[in-house]
Amino acid sequence: MSQTSSAPNLEFANSAASPMLDIKGVNVFYGESHILRNVDLGVAPGKMVCLIGRNGVGKTTLLKTVMGLLKPRSGEIALAGQPITHLSPDRRARLGIGYVPQGREVIPRLTIRENLILGLEALGDRGPKTQTIPEEIFDLFPVLKTMLNRMGGDLSGGQQQQLAIARAMMGRPRLLVLDEPTEGIQPSIILEIEAAVQKIVRETGISVLLVEQHLHFVRKADWYYAMQKGGIVAQGPTRELSNDVIQQFLAV
Repeated sequence: MSQTSSAPNLEFANSAASPMLDIKGVNVFYGESHILRNVDLGVAPGKMVCLIGRNGVGKTTLLKTVMGLLKPRSGEIALAGQPITHLSPDRRARLGIGYVPQGREVIPRLTIRENLILGLEALGDRGPKTQTIPEEIFDLFPVLKTMLNRMGGDLSGGQQQQLAIARAMMGRPRLLVLDEPTEGIQPSIILEIEAAVQKIVRETGISVLLVEQHLHFVRKADWYYAMQKGGIVAQGPTRELSNDVIQQFLAV
């Protein structure tokens, strides 16, 4: 049964000592336009949380705020109990947030190998002395291993999305933030991306926060939050997602 309270569910959010991501009372404005309204959201360690809602309700704005690309006017954000509200995006990346935005932002004139190596920058001083690509990356996305010298701009949209997620994983994140990873991608690769994200959660214990419109992928998450007009209006276990909620918040 979905809940209409915007406060994170304590049983879920506190399933470990502290949530991997804890957002409390966040308000974000564009100029004088109030975009995010008192948003509360939690992501437990090793869990996948999906943020759903129609276009234009503030989902991408929330992810950008988590990454530090937008500054909240009020509210607090913590990563594994550490306040990050006032930290820059690069500091957040070094603390363990991997971000894959809409549009993927693959660098077209760099090879797949070079794009992946860029992901090491998130490690800062924790980075390896040699710029090697761990085999686990290719276990997630085998197709990348076969085309390491191909230019990023020569890849299909689905291949670019796989590369963008792999690049984020190069930084060994504790929290992976994905903004509509299956948008505009052919169905066969959508299934590959779903499987890879599930494998990341299952085998690494990384937490995932994603915005997604494909119901099949949404149902793979442990928990959902539904947004409307910049606020959280429903939440619950995805196994209890009702048809009413799906009709209201998913563009299916």
